[in-house]
Amino acid sequence: MMTPSNAQSHIDITDKLVRLYLFLAQSIDRCLSEAARISYPESELQSNLASTRIAVLDMLSVNRVVKGKVEQECHRVLSLVTACLTDGPGKTAALIDLRVERTMLKQKTMALSDLLAVFRAV
Repeated sequence: MMTPSNAQSHIDITDKLVRLYLFLAQSIDRCLSEAARISYPESELQSNLASTRIAVLDMLSVNRVVKGKVEQECHRVLSLVTACLTDGPGKTAALIDLRVERTMLKQKTMALSDLLAVFRAV
């Protein structure tokens, strides 16, 4: 049975995951769009991303498997963003992979947003 404190914990974790995925998506958008780079200061994005990532990983510390998956996902996206920002031979491949990652993040964010709405309604 879900207690009120468990429900709040689920809401908090889901909310933080949504925020993390939104910040990762914004990092990708900055590589794909000049307008996105201009509209959101890099230092603010990086600060929000770092603090949210730390909070999410801390919350997920009770489950090593899920925590590991989220860590890998963050590392993969941030590595692709870094590759995209350099003018090396891997930039084109990184851009293609970033578009795929962006689509996956969009799907995860939508699913988690729906779940969050359900949690809040209960």
